[in-house]
Amino acid sequence: MTKSPFIFYFLPALLLLSSCATKTMTGTGNADIVVCGDDKVLLLNSRQSATTPAVSWRWKVSDAQELPPAYQKWMVPLDDCKPVMNRSKLLLTSSGGGMVLLDIKTKKPVFYARVPMAHSAEILPGNRVVVALSTHTQGNSIELYDLNKPEQRLFRDSLYSGHGVVWSSKHQRLFALGFDELRAYSLQNWNSTAPRLRLEQKWKLPSEGGHDLSAMDPETLIVTTHHNVFTFSIPKAIFGIFEPLEGRQNIKSANYSPKTKQLLFTQAEESWWTYHIYMRNPDRTITIPDIKLYKVRFF
Repeated sequence: MTKSPFIFYFLPALLLLSSCATKTMTGTGNADIVVCGDDKVLLLNSRQSATTPAVSWRWKVSDAQELPPAYQKWMVPLDDCKPVMNRSKLLLTSSGGGMVLLDIKTKKPVFYARVPMAHSAEILPGNRVVVALSTHTQGNSIELYDLNKPEQRLFRDSLYSGHGVVWSSKHQRLFALGFDELRAYSLQNWNSTAPRLRLEQKWKLPSEGGHDLSAMDPETLIVTTHHNVFTFSIPKAIFGIFEPLEGRQNIKSANYSPKTKQLLFTQAEESWWTYHIYMRNPDRTITIPDIKLYKVRFF
C-alpha cells in the first residue's frame, strides 16, 4: 500500500497536540475554584462554562498510596480543601478523621495526621499547621502540628464543635470557630520545641452552629452558622450581617473577594451536602451531580 505523505506530516502534529492536551489536564490550567466532597478534590475553571464544570485537575483519596492504609478511611469524606503555600499545595481535612497536606504538582501527600472529625485547617508561621476538630470523643478541639513531623501533636485546646481556623498575619492572631463562639489565639513559645496557642479573647456568636470561617480582607472575617451569615470586624470586635447571604441557613462555606466583588458558596441541600456551587457576580450555578460537595474555595 502506498502511504500518503500527508500521514507523515499529520501524525507528528497530532502527537504534539495530544502531548499538550495531556500536560494541560495534569496541570492546574486556568483553575479558579477548588471544591471537595466524598473522596475527591477538583480544580475547576468556572469561566469556561456557565453550568458544566471544566475540570483542570482532580485527585481522589485512593491515589495517595504513600499514606498509611488507615487514611483511606480517615480521609473520607473530605470537608475542606484550602489552597496554601502560593497555590502549590492543598490543605485537606476530613470528618472521617484525617488531615493531609497535598502537593498539587506531584499529587503526593507531604504531611498527614490522625485528627477525628477534622473540619478545617490553617498553615501557621514556622512551618506549622492547626486543625479544628468537631464533635467526637477525641475531638471538640483545635490541635497544633509541625509539618516536618506527621502525626506528632504539639498542642491541644478544647473547643466545642471546632469548625474553622483562620490566621491573620496582620493582627498576628489565630481565629477559631466553634459551635457558639469565635476565639482569638496568640502564638506562644513559637521558636521552641513546645509551642503553644494562648487564648486571648472570645466572642459569643450571634447565632449558634458555627459552620465556616474565612477571611474577606485583612480586617474582616466571614462567619456562617446554622441560621445566618455574619461578618466580624477584627479591629472593632463586632459582628454584623453579611448582606449578600442574609438569612441563609446552613451555608457550609462562604468566600468573598472585595476586589472582584465575587461571592462563592455552598449550602446544605441534601442533609449536610449539596450538588451545587453557587457564584455571584457573575451569577452562576455549577452542578456536580456525582459528588456530595461540602466546601468550595477560591483557587
